Amino acid sequence: MKIVAPKGTRDILPPEINKWHYIESIIREVMNLYSFYEIRTPIFEYTELFQRGIGDTTDIVNKEMYTFLDKKGRSITLRPENTASVVRAYIEHKMYGLGGVGKFYYIGPMFRYERPQAGRQRQFHQYGMEIIGTKDPKADVEIIKATEEIYKRLGFTDYKILINSVGCPKCRPYYEEELKLYLKDKYDQLCDDCKVRYHKNPLRILDCKREGCRRATESAPKIIDYLCEECKIHFEKVLSYLDALNIKYEINHRLVRGLDYYTKTAFEVIAGGLGAQDAVGGGGRYDGLAQEIGGKEIPGVGFAGGMERLILALSHAGIEFPREDIQDLFVVFREEVEKEAFALIFRLREKGVKADYALGKKSIKAQLKEADKKGVKYVVIIGEEEVEKKILTLKNMETGEGKKITEKELYKLFEKE
Repeated sequence: MKIVAPKGTRDILPPEINKWHYIESIIREVMNLYSFYEIRTPIFEYTELFQRGIGDTTDIVNKEMYTFLDKKGRSITLRPENTASVVRAYIEHKMYGLGGVGKFYYIGPMFRYERPQAGRQRQFHQYGMEIIGTKDPKADVEIIKATEEIYKRLGFTDYKILINSVGCPKCRPYYEEELKLYLKDKYDQLCDDCKVRYHKNPLRILDCKREGCRRATESAPKIIDYLCEECKIHFEKVLSYLDALNIKYEINHRLVRGLDYYTKTAFEVIAGGLGAQDAVGGGGRYDGLAQEIGGKEIPGVGFAGGMERLILALSHAGIEFPREDIQDLFVVFREEVEKEAFALIFRLREKGVKADYALGKKSIKAQLKEADKKGVKYVVIIGEEEVEKKILTLKNMETGEGKKITEKELYKLFEKE
C-alpha cells in the first residue's frame, strides 16, 4: 500500500512555498520595525500547561488536542496554540527580571484534531506576537496596529477588525449570572456543548456557531454594560487610541474568542469572501494567564493568525506574490567542456549570480529546453571554441538575441541587472 500524508496535513511544495517565504519575510520585517524579538518554543509541552492555561471548558482542550503518554507515562500535548508556551517560557526563564516589557513574535506549526477544510488543517501554521509585562492599553493597540501593518504591506484590504471587552474576574461573574438568567428559558434551544457551557462557562455560548445557539443569544445582554470601572476605562482608552491612529474597527458584542484566558480586550480579524470560516486571526489581553500556569501576576496581550487562512484570503483577493524561484542564468555546455563549465557556475554563484545547469548528460537542445521551462532570462552556452578563446555565448531567452561576451562583462551585466 502506498504511504501518503496523514489526513489533515499537507506538503507545501514549490512554487507555493514562495508565498510562505514572502509572507514570513513581511512578518519579520514588521516585527523588527516594532521591536519584537523572535521566540521559538517546543512543539510539545506538558498537557497541564494547556489544560490550565487555555481552560478545560474550551473545545480545544476537550476535543482537539493531540495528547499522548511518553515512555515515562507523562502526559504530553502537541501545542494547539503558542501563547501559553510563550508565557511559560517567560516565567521559566525569569525574563521579567530583565526589566522592561517583553515583546515577542513567533512563526510555526500548531496541531488540533478537527475536521479539515479550506484553510484549516490538523497541522496548521500560526504567526503571532505577544507583549508581556504591562497593563497599558497602548500595548493592546500596538498589537492591533502591528497586525494591520502586516496586512497593509501584503496589499490586503478586504478585512474587518472586530473588537469587544470580555471583562475581568471581578465583573465577569455578574454578567455571567445575567446571561444565565436570560438563557434560562432558552436552555432547550442550546446545543449539547452549550448546555455544558451554561453551567461551566456561559460566556462561551456567545461564541457558538450553531444556528440554534445564535438565535438563543441574539438579544442577550451586552457584556460592556456590566464592566467594572477598571475594565470600562481600559476599553474606552483602547478605542480612543485606535481612533487616534485612524484604525477602523467594529464593536461586536458577541465576540468572546475561544480561549478562557482572555480578559478585557478581545479582537478578531475577519476576511471578506471566505464564508463562515472567515476569521484570519485574533487575540486579546490575558492578564491572569501567568498565574493560572503557576507564575506571579504578569499581564499580557497578544495576537495569532493562521498562515493557511491568510494565504487563502490573499489569493481570494487576487493579490499576486513575487516569485523567488526564477534563476538569473542557466549554463548550457557540451560534454567535452563540462569541467570548465562546472567551475564557471561556482564562480558565478560566488559573485551572487543565481546560476543553474542541467544535471545528467543531456544534449544542448535538451538543456535549452530545461532552461526555457525554468523561465530564465539569460543562458550562457559553452563549447570548445568558447573555452579556447576565453569567451562565452550569451543568449537572451526573451528576445532570442545572442552575443559573445567575456566572463568579466557577464559579472558587470548582472551587477546592473
